[in-house]
Amino acid sequence: MIQLAPIVVTGTRTEQNSFDLPIAIDVVKQEDIQNGQLQMTLSESLIRVPGITAQNRTQQAQDPQISSRGFGSRSAFGVRGVRVYVDGIPLTMPDGQGQPGVVDLSAIKSIEVMRGPFSALYGNSSGGVIQLFTQDAPDTPTIGGTVMFGSYDTKRQIMNAAGIADGVEYLLNASNFESEGYRDNSESDKQQATAKFKFNISEDTKITTLINWFDQDAQDPIGLDRARAFNSSTRDTVVPAATNANTRVSRSHTQVGFNFEHAFNENNKLSFIPYIGSRKNSQILPFNATGTNARTSEISREFYGSDLRWDNQGKLADMSYNFSAGVNYGKSSDDRLDVNTQLAGLPANVINRDEENISTNYDRYVQGKLSILESVDVHAGLRRTKVNLKVKDNFSGFGDNSGSVSYEKTNPVIGATWKITPAVNVYANYGKGFETPTFIEAAYNSATSGATPNLTLKPSTSENFEIGSKAFIGDNTQANITLFLVKTSDEIVASSTDAANRSIFANANKTVRKGVELSIDSNFENNISTYFSYTLLNAKFDSDFIGANGLILDGNRIPGTYNSQIYGEIAWKYDPLGFNVAFEGRHNSKVYVNDLNSDNAPSSTIFNLRTGFEQNISNWNFKEYLRIENMFDKEYVGSVRVNDYGNQRYFEPAADRNYLLGLSAAYKF
Repeated sequence: MIQLAPIVVTGTRTEQNSFDLPIAIDVVKQEDIQNGQLQMTLSESLIRVPGITAQNRTQQAQDPQISSRGFGSRSAFGVRGVRVYVDGIPLTMPDGQGQPGVVDLSAIKSIEVMRGPFSALYGNSSGGVIQLFTQDAPDTPTIGGTVMFGSYDTKRQIMNAAGIADGVEYLLNASNFESEGYRDNSESDKQQATAKFKFNISEDTKITTLINWFDQDAQDPIGLDRARAFNSSTRDTVVPAATNANTRVSRSHTQVGFNFEHAFNENNKLSFIPYIGSRKNSQILPFNATGTNARTSEISREFYGSDLRWDNQGKLADMSYNFSAGVNYGKSSDDRLDVNTQLAGLPANVINRDEENISTNYDRYVQGKLSILESVDVHAGLRRTKVNLKVKDNFSGFGDNSGSVSYEKTNPVIGATWKITPAVNVYANYGKGFETPTFIEAAYNSATSGATPNLTLKPSTSENFEIGSKAFIGDNTQANITLFLVKTSDEIVASSTDAANRSIFANANKTVRKGVELSIDSNFENNISTYFSYTLLNAKFDSDFIGANGLILDGNRIPGTYNSQIYGEIAWKYDPLGFNVAFEGRHNSKVYVNDLNSDNAPSSTIFNLRTGFEQNISNWNFKEYLRIENMFDKEYVGSVRVNDYGNQRYFEPAADRNYLLGLSAAYKF
């Protein structure tokens, strides 16, 4: 039978049943994150969530392309327009840059994915919110290990331990990943570690410490032109620029966060979440069409921040309520160095950028719910956001390009849920959104050598409308449907990318997004289950504007957005043998690669199979599983590089048929 809707904290910051919230929010469970999955990228888990685009780039040099209702589709590096958290600690910097690769998915118990107006209550660049939650310590100490083997000489090992010792709950997780990659020049390795400790000082006071670390080296196969991408004999190759420049990236990241919780009484709780970390990123990119000229971009980042929140609940004139008020601060400081390290095929050391990029945010927010009737809840919130970007230029070769800019906005949100029956809810909400340029987007104001930072970019603002319904159908099916409309002014768009791989961003006039999200989750007799999700998204420019490559017409689709996406699966478990099997299908419509809509990647439909066994023998638990991805060997484009006019390398081909074999064992003491 269908389980009750999950309890979530994203959206309201207090535990509530997702079924009763006027919010489009989905939960990806641990079994969907880990069973039959490599657990290396969020795209593995998020493809099942309606409204979310999560494209696997078939390489590890870049984070997956993640967008929510089209927000973030322009991103060439990292995640934009969608805020990412782990256990309440932000993985998104004050300027809106996000790096979800910090977290090892093998240590995650669930992922909450929120879309729509209430995302704005999490601050700047909130087209959506993705929050990951690490596993809780079991009552019985457990140790385990997993080994995986797959196509392209892919190997992964995971070791974990969790339990309670002297009243301290602990989780330790470490992993190693290596792969030759599907395409040429895509070899990679990554080591990760997660440590979580929860100290129960008293019944009312708890302190949780979370430590995340990773170190990575990955070759970057970059994109392909149309001729290579759609030729069976060349789609797994790279352009000469990648080989000649030896395009690659090296990263390291360490982050520590704390969550102090103290309940004064049953109605009042205080939470304080400070965090601090550092990140180093060194990337080699071709500086001309052949790659005989190459540049190295290095970023050394120090960041820290905190969130202080008071939660209150109770009754007001016999109406139950909950209320949260908080203040948030974050700072990120990047020492950025760009050096031409190869000229005419020979080693060089020519500095063209040496600067410090400092971003800060200072936010205040309030949010609450009031049950005005037994069947009607009203939710509302307000967030005041101030973001500062500052450039300190340490290089005199092109003059002093120091400068700063500030953005400030107050965003209100309001929504209501009407509980028509215990099994059917309808809801509606409205809110305003706010997205500032990131430092990556403000890096260049033109494609010329010595281009200065573009601190004249405006923030984009939006109005968000949403209506929906959540229903239990019979005793075995839950269905959710949402209709949304988003009107945006000054949309930040990737205006162009030149042959030197410099991306230049600009403001479009107006854009509009409207669509439908649908999901149906069913459990039947004999352990048969089905899941289906569908997204219809019409994301387009709503007025003409002049881009770097000509007139962009009203009605052109926003590149990187898919008109329709479908995910479906049918699964069966046979408990006497510990056997499980699932058949997955995924469809993406065609996607335009630039604002001109002059080229596109065609639609694709692929199918996957996952199957496995599980045994419990005394204190041991064993699992064996096999995954076959793209089982009918479809040739398709996995992701696109938006507005790469200078190179015309728009396409990143997805892998052909491939497999993953996993074996795991865990022992409970």
